[in-house]
Amino acid sequence: MWTRKVSTILALTGALAACSGNTPGAAQATSAAPAASASALAGTGAATAAVEVGARIYSGNCVPCHQPTGLGIPGVYPSLSGSAVVIGDPAELALWVIKGQRPAALPVGRYPTQMLQFGWMKPADAAALFTYLRSNFGNSAPPVDAAAVAKALAP
Repeated sequence: MWTRKVSTILALTGALAACSGNTPGAAQATSAAPAASASALAGTGAATAAVEVGARIYSGNCVPCHQPTGLGIPGVYPSLSGSAVVIGDPAELALWVIKGQRPAALPVGRYPTQMLQFGWMKPADAAALFTYLRSNFGNSAPPVDAAAVAKALAP
């Protein structure tokens, strides 16, 4: 009896998911992460896909502090728009986001909050996020690739 109930619940869940109209893994248009424009990057399919993945990662992890606009909360969380850390050396950005190693461009004590570390992030995820940050919020910097992130994080 219990197995039958679980099977029924799983079947209903699958049916509802199929009816949602959303493609698993596809970028979801939300107010939390503005979609990247096609002209934000060179226009390559891989770069566009990276921006879409980066938008999802941003929406799910960064919005609470940096806000949907990327402008942060003045005096509490920094803006990502025009940020020297975001548009600067991708290796420094990787070390800051993933390992918590503060870049020289961001002096200690400027904000009363501490950046969370995202050590779970794989180089490909980090590269997608960084590419998204560097091509949105008024920023215009070259995309970041996973190899550059992996190199920056290597011991």
